[in-house]
Amino acid sequence: MKKTIGLNVVFYILAPAVCFAGDPQMGIWKLNNAKSKITTGTLKFTTVTFESMFGKVKVTGEGIDEDGRPVHSEWTGNFDGKDYPVAGDPISDTRSYTKVDDRTLNLTVKKHGKVIDTGRIVVSADGKSRTVTVNATTPKG
Repeated sequence: MKKTIGLNVVFYILAPAVCFAGDPQMGIWKLNNAKSKITTGTLKFTTVTFESMFGKVKVTGEGIDEDGRPVHSEWTGNFDGKDYPVAGDPISDTRSYTKVDDRTLNLTVKKHGKVIDTGRIVVSADGKSRTVTVNATTPKG
């Protein structure tokens, strides 16, 4: 009986990690400034980490705001198109990700229920790079 309970506990702990194990979005992504086109006066995430967390996805962003101050944001949710809260992002309070296919996510960013950014994240076929395209309005318009 103890072995069965122990195996069930291990399965329930490891199963969510296995679900995301082959997901090309998971990992640490660093900004390549030389290949990036970022509008002046916008938030710039220099490192973004996608990781599996007990059946959910945790996305952590490290970067700088329009004044050069450090920013650390965290979002935990699923790639199901539903809004989940984001903490630490000075321009938004919720985000949603929708899985299009194995290598593509659509992104929606909101502040007080209003869409402020939409975008698409595509991981290359070799899994070594990703392209993030965002359509947004800066806080200054």
